[in-house]
Order: sequence, then structure tokens, then C-alpha cells
Amino acid sequence: MSPTTETTTQTTLGIGGAAESTDMVLNIGPQHPSTHGVLRLRLVLDGERIQHAEPVIGYMHRGAEKLFEARDYRQIVMLANRHDWLSAFSNELGVVLAVERMLGMEVPERAVWTRTLLAELNRVLNHLMFLGSYPLELGGITPVFHAFREREELQNVMEEISGGRMHYMFNRVGGLKEDLPAGWTSRAREAVASVRSRMDVYDRLVLGNEIFRGRTRGVGVLSPEAAHAYGVSGPIARASGVDFDLRRDEPYLAYAELQDTLKVITRQEGDCLARFECLLEQTHNALDLADACLDRIAELPQGPINQRLPKVLKAPEGHTYAWTENPLGINGYYLVSKGEKTPYRLKLRSASYNNIQALAELLPGQLVADMVAILGSLFFVVGDIDK
Repeated sequence: MSPTTETTTQTTLGIGGAAESTDMVLNIGPQHPSTHGVLRLRLVLDGERIQHAEPVIGYMHRGAEKLFEARDYRQIVMLANRHDWLSAFSNELGVVLAVERMLGMEVPERAVWTRTLLAELNRVLNHLMFLGSYPLELGGITPVFHAFREREELQNVMEEISGGRMHYMFNRVGGLKEDLPAGWTSRAREAVASVRSRMDVYDRLVLGNEIFRGRTRGVGVLSPEAAHAYGVSGPIARASGVDFDLRRDEPYLAYAELQDTLKVITRQEGDCLARFECLLEQTHNALDLADACLDRIAELPQGPINQRLPKVLKAPEGHTYAWTENPLGINGYYLVSKGEKTPYRLKLRSASYNNIQALAELLPGQLVADMVAILGSLFFVVGDIDK
């Protein structure tokens, strides 16, 4: 042996059966407390370290896209309402926007502003669920009780106008089902103010908790390049520095007139903590946007809230694409019509479907103990993945 050659001896003690150095394959789910529903994760482990991760989906598949082809343009609103059950109003909105674009239909101004208001209230409802459930997954039970209290206040005003607590069915092609009840805007304003007054609890109770910060800071870092590659969108992408929001960059509804109030919240760290911070700040901004919409609705003259439609509604032959900034990210609707009363094809691009793919990038190299923190920080709904 030459004098320049160095030798290194490594000794490993107490590994037991792992001496064979075989990888372990661990299935998390499809029924598991950490998976937000029937999602399955197939993990390949080397000790406590994840080597490979594969999300396995399809356990909740309802075939909604195929069912669209057998329902007319009024009925498909009900099907599109349900895949992301925390964002029902926003789901309806994307479908009717696509049909209205195909028809070349102008919606009354009162409907435009009311839709914008309800979309932002729905955004708050969605985000509050994750603001409460994410700390719960990391062992903090208190925030979820606060989240459900705030959700109840907003659910009450949403239920008053639509009759539904989760699946509102309030959008219609050409506008909304009916005008707002007398005094509803005042009650909505009170609910928004009440929720805003208690939002600091998440800053103090969650972000101010050193255990929460220790479990999330620097964990599950998603690079902006990976976010682009996987088509990640919404607060998860913005937490990685992807400065994109359809409400600002391709305004729809009344967002072009709300640019002074709208804030696109971004972070550069791309970790679990950054994703939670983006979600929290976006909730604050959604409450501000709701107030701005209520101010504008109060100034509008009385008028129609929908268009009169023919008894049989048929879209002209052709195709169009509409997309919206849903609470969880970008939803896209590709509508193809053959001139009949049912869509020839309606392809749904849901936010969670793309976002969850990033797990294959995020989990390898991480500890099993950090898996739940990373999984929960992607803020997905399983129905939105499977459609």
C-alpha cells in the first residue's frame, strides 16, 4: 500500500435484522390518519430515511368528467361542485365561466361582484380548514376548534343565501340563482369583521409556537424549478417563490378592479412553514377582498342578477378553456361542444392533482417522522385529485 493511501473503517452497532441492508416497502393508506382520506403512499425506506415515494391515487374516482357528457349545461354544475368539497362555490364558478365564454354571454354587473364576494368567502372557508387541521396533524389540537368556530360564522351567511352548507349550487349559467336576501350584506360584513378580529390566534398560537416552527422550518423544501415542472400552483407554489396568481395576472370576474386590495403572498423558503404562512396571509387578504366587494355591491343600483335563458340551453359548436384561481391553486376547464345541450367533452384540471405529484420530489431523503408534516403542508383534497 502506498503511503498516500488512506483507509477508513466504519463500524455500525445495534442494527439487528437491518444488517442484510434490504429496503423496506411501507404502505401508508389508503385508510390512514395522516392521508386526508383515501390516498395511498408507497414508500421505500432505508432505516428511518425515505428513499422513494409514490403517491397512489384513484380510490375515490367518481368519473365526473364522463358524467359531464350525459348531463346538460344546468346539471353539470352539480357534478363540478363536489370534487373539492371545501371549495364548492369556486368549482361551480369555473364551469359556468367556461359555458358563458362559449356562449359569448355577458353577465350582469351585480352578479359579477356577488360572485367575486362569494368566491373570496369560500376561499376563507377553505383556508380555515387547513389552518386548523395542519397543526392538528403535528400534535396541536387547539387551533382546529378556533378554525371551526370561524368557519361556522361564514357558513351561516353562505347557508342563508344558498340553502347549502358545503355544496351551495348557487351559480347558474348567466349569473346566480337569485338576488341576495334583504339585510344579508350587513350580516356578511359582521361575519367578516368577527372572523378577522380573531385571526391573530393563528399568529400567536401556531406561528408563535416553537415546536410547530421546529417541525416545519427547513422541512420539505420545494424548489421553484420543481414547482414549475410538476405544475404546482396556488399557495404551495407561491411559498416557493412562484409569483403567479390568476386574479392579478389574468383577471376574471371583478378582480381587475380590486388590484389595490389584492395581494399576492409569496415566500422564498419553499418549506412547510412557508406554505403555512402563505395560506394564513392569503386568508387575511381574502377577508379584505370580501369587504371591498361588499362596499362595491352597496353602491350598485338594483338590477338583475342573472340572464334569462332558453328552456333548452345549447352551446355552439367549438371549444374553449376557462381557468380560475381556486383556493388550492389553478383549476382549468376545457369545454368541447358539438352544438348539443350536453358537453361533448369537459376536461377538468384540478389543483390538488398536480400539487400532490410533488410528493415524489419532496419525500425522498426525508425522515419518516417528517412525512406527515410534508404531506399536510400540501393542502390537498382527495376528491380533487381523483375527480
